[in-house]
Amino acid sequence: MLGISFDTPAENAAFAEKFGFPYPLLSDETREVGLAYGACDSKGDGYPRRLTFVIDADGLLIESIETKDPAGQADDLAARMIGS
Repeated sequence: MLGISFDTPAENAAFAEKFGFPYPLLSDETREVGLAYGACDSKGDGYPRRLTFVIDADGLLIESIETKDPAGQADDLAARMIGS
């Protein structure tokens, strides 16, 4: 499990520490990943849409979820995935 934002690595590290994120936050400053997954519409977008993607061991997208609470959703999703 990981998160991706448009922030710099240093900003992501500070954010993760401040809010106690239980997973790594990666940087997509060029918006390439955001564009590929539909989290933004252009490289000029300031913020991505909050989305969660579940990708299986074969690299296939099996679920896309609009995210309201990234930290809480991570716990809920992890529990659901472990329980299935």
